[in-house]
Amino acid sequence: MLDRAFLETLRAIVGDDGMITATPALQTYACDGLTGRRVSPAAVVLPLTTAEVAEIVRACAEAQVPFVARGAGTGLSGGALPVADGVVIGLSRMRAILDIDLDNHQVTVQPGVTNLEVSKAVRPLGYFYAPDPSSQQVCTIGGNVAENSGGAHCLKYGFTTHHVLGATFVTADGRIARLGGAVRDAAGYDLLGMVIGSEGTLGIVTEVVLRIVRVPESTETVLAAFATMGDAGEAVSRIIAAGITPAAIEMMDRLAIQACEEIVHAGYPDCGAALIVELDGPAVESAAFLRDVLDICAASGATETRVAASEAERALIWKARKAAFASMGRISPNYYVQDGVIPRTRLRDVLEQIGALSATYGLRVANVFHAGDGNLHPLVLYDNSEPGAGERALQLAGLILDACITAGGSITGEHGVGSDKACYMPKMFSPGSISVMGRVRDAFDARDLCNPGKALPTPRLCGEVPGMYRPHAIEMSGLAERL
Repeated sequence: MLDRAFLETLRAIVGDDGMITATPALQTYACDGLTGRRVSPAAVVLPLTTAEVAEIVRACAEAQVPFVARGAGTGLSGGALPVADGVVIGLSRMRAILDIDLDNHQVTVQPGVTNLEVSKAVRPLGYFYAPDPSSQQVCTIGGNVAENSGGAHCLKYGFTTHHVLGATFVTADGRIARLGGAVRDAAGYDLLGMVIGSEGTLGIVTEVVLRIVRVPESTETVLAAFATMGDAGEAVSRIIAAGITPAAIEMMDRLAIQACEEIVHAGYPDCGAALIVELDGPAVESAAFLRDVLDICAASGATETRVAASEAERALIWKARKAAFASMGRISPNYYVQDGVIPRTRLRDVLEQIGALSATYGLRVANVFHAGDGNLHPLVLYDNSEPGAGERALQLAGLILDACITAGGSITGEHGVGSDKACYMPKMFSPGSISVMGRVRDAFDARDLCNPGKALPTPRLCGEVPGMYRPHAIEMSGLAERL
């Protein structure tokens, strides 16, 4: 229970309409997109400005109350999971686009602005914001920065980190810092790069300066059908080996296609695997690469290829792909989304391992992923009303991560570590590496109040591991003082 005086301090900062303490209303904030983990916070505050965020954080720091920043709650790794006796700082009311600067190709926004709203604001001016997570209609820029989100077009355009020029940052003790800026090659340590992808464990971003890019002259979108995932994976490898860098290469297996068709009716062929290959750039270049891609798909065993004949047809193809996660409810009562990365050359091997694991555990796995950069999103389907099914699904998902690590990949491509994958960090990083990460975190937040229990493993979560990071194990206040 939080002290009444502390709650009144928060209420004075945000007003009655920015304060939530009623138990039923708090349940809305008990989890993010990883619904299997739920913790009800003691209070939720909804600030409107950077100054209010800083005041809230200072109050939490003085009272030693843990706090968790939250955007739209679309994260899939438990990164916004609250602390039972802590505060959730919801940034959903900070939704202003503060400045559009076309001369410098940048836009300044508050963290509650949705990903798609940025592109909608600048599209009439001939620009767009490139990172495009599947949840882009609802996910927010603050969450994108926290998780270093990618999306279908990150193959050519890069992740969030490649499109953030600067940020206003509230430290874990409530000070306001400006990180980065209009000049990309700034002097000093890259604190902005450190904050992007830190999953809200170092502080809270309250304004973001984003890089926007010009809308390409031409865009060509190909939908190719294959009998097997292996054949589709072979096409991906050949396209990249040919020196072609598509804007996106996405892959879906038969289960995923069936689920999406039930919702979107995009006319995807009934096949073992489908590839979406999108090419953009100058019209002459796109046309030449389109011919090459069609030839490569045919040589790799494509049973059908289709080129979108209009913007409406292109949008429908993408609508089906971006509905993949949500559509799983049509074919399974429950599902668990995994997120791992492998080298492109290991696609066939790892997909075969996933198929074998699926058969062993008696659980279907639908595969949807960013094939161009090897970012897998296997969806493990199960029925939670079946005794032990949920536990088997988690075990299977964990073995998929093991396969990714063994193949030379990573435990996450864009969904983050959060509270879901912290225990896998020692499988990927040495004790020394994890210790260094812990020292960086302590430099920003020595009292472990800012989104505690996320991203880094602790003995409490994972059992005793030699060299395991322990919050407050060291004192490094110099960096915090300089901020």
